[in-house]
Amino acid sequence: QVQLVESGGGLVQAGDSLRLSCVVSGSPFSTDTMAWFREAPGKVRSFVAGVRGTTDYTDYADSVKGRFTIARDNAKKTVYLEMNSLKPEDTAIYYCAADVHDSGADRLKLLGPYDYWGQGTQVTVSS
Repeated sequence: QVQLVESGGGLVQAGDSLRLSCVVSGSPFSTDTMAWFREAPGKVRSFVAGVRGTTDYTDYADSVKGRFTIARDNAKKTVYLEMNSLKPEDTAIYYCAADVHDSGADRLKLLGPYDYWGQGTQVTVSS
């Protein structure tokens, strides 16, 4: 049974930083594509950042490029999302996701390839 457990969310002010963590169990992890998505109130779940397992290729949503960094620690089976210069529009529930089939860079931003999801962690940025 593959499980993803996120942590690190909270309430911060605009301009602050947060680091989210996602610990994975039950999968190889090192070959999994891992990603972060977010869902704001009244909006659909959208891609934030992703990292492939086989190549360490990364990609980001345009809205977070230059501010967020995704990283993985294969020894700890953990993926991180370092978020800097947070803005009120970053307020959302953040979800960690795993694609254990490593579907490819061209599918990194899509919801469909991800087989497993965490429960989400709330990030609230006040102005």
